[in-house]
Amino acid sequence: MIFKRSDGTSQSANTRSRAQLVDPEFGVISYRRSPQARYVRLRVTEDGHVKASLPKRAPLYLVKELVESSRAEIRKLLASVQDKRVVYTDGMSIGHSHTLTLKFADISEPRGRIHGQIIDVSLPRDYDEQPDLVQAFVSTQVKRALRREAMAYLPRRLQYLADMHGFEYERERFGNQRGRWGSCSSSGTISLNVALMNLPHELIDYVLVHELAHTRQMNHSTDFWSIVESCLPGYRESRKLLKTMSPIC
Repeated sequence: MIFKRSDGTSQSANTRSRAQLVDPEFGVISYRRSPQARYVRLRVTEDGHVKASLPKRAPLYLVKELVESSRAEIRKLLASVQDKRVVYTDGMSIGHSHTLTLKFADISEPRGRIHGQIIDVSLPRDYDEQPDLVQAFVSTQVKRALRREAMAYLPRRLQYLADMHGFEYERERFGNQRGRWGSCSSSGTISLNVALMNLPHELIDYVLVHELAHTRQMNHSTDFWSIVESCLPGYRESRKLLKTMSPIC
């Protein structure tokens, strides 16, 4: 996202590299100063937060001015993010093997447990009027269940695909990276998002092959895509479909 070039002036009160300001419409906006930055920039993260970056010596009012002049665009981006968010409901299927049960009860604290293939969530009755709290708590339980599924399935599938196509990698690890289904480090560590378990198996395979291909080409060059295509001739359709989905869970 754009945005506004710094005028190069400074204010000694704004010397921290990471801080926050509060906007009456968008709430907390975190900002980061960087010696490499030439412009004031805004972005909306996939979890619905507005963040700013600015040159080290730029005055903070430039961020505020940019927010003010970009409100319409920020609103559109936030609405787009909201459209991608999952809204968890009672009886919902989670991942490939879990079901969510969600109920309100006469309790003072939210409770969540996973037993078998059931994610059992009980919430205080006053949470019924606070949907953000409901979704935030349920999301933590969903991530626990998806991690269990991911650890049970993804290492075996990754190794199977690596053996089939002659790849070698150092190890795998799991997380819930914002905006990424997976990544591969230069040392051969493949990081996988537990939200992969929300995808159909053919898209999971595409992500796994994509990261395995990075063990040979740490880029997205023609050679890289040739490697992917040699393993998955129909990868283009999977790539296109994956772009319509979000790893937020």
